[in-house]
Amino acid sequence: MSTAALVEIDWPLDIHRALAAAEVRQVAYVPDAGHARLIQLCHADKAMRAVSLTTEEEGVAMLAGAWLGGQRGALLMQSSGVGNCVNMLSLTRACGFPLLTLVTMRGEWGEFNPWQVPMGQASEAVLKLCGATVHRLDQPARAGEMVGAAARLAFGSSVPVVVLIAQAMIGSKSFKD
Repeated sequence: MSTAALVEIDWPLDIHRALAAAEVRQVAYVPDAGHARLIQLCHADKAMRAVSLTTEEEGVAMLAGAWLGGQRGALLMQSSGVGNCVNMLSLTRACGFPLLTLVTMRGEWGEFNPWQVPMGQASEAVLKLCGATVHRLDQPARAGEMVGAAARLAFGSSVPVVVLIAQAMIGSKSFKD
């Protein structure tokens, strides 16, 4: 699919709609260009509280607290942050609370930065080893449907569910960008 075709499908809007339909009220995120539009939509939504984090693992703790307080949440991060969450992901298993996470991938299609490759390539396996159910989103037209299904599984079964958003969907970056 060409970059022009990706622009025609507003998949961040579809994801936001799916989060809203799932009654997500708190969105924790580490600033990321791949999630930029979704983050803007969450900030603009009066029913959601979008919170910028300094590290990804803070989001796991924040969303545990949200769940204990009766609210649903979602964590947005880049694949380079997956490694930061490994210890905190044990909290979801030990305490039995849901965790819905959307991860923009790096280290794949068109990657220019060699530092992004190792964690990008290991993210899916690492998340599965931590007990998460992992779905891969590589078709913009399926974004809303997939995030909606992931939210139903996470919140209905109190399990961690991760949607990996393929780098081909967000586009490759360069040091010039």
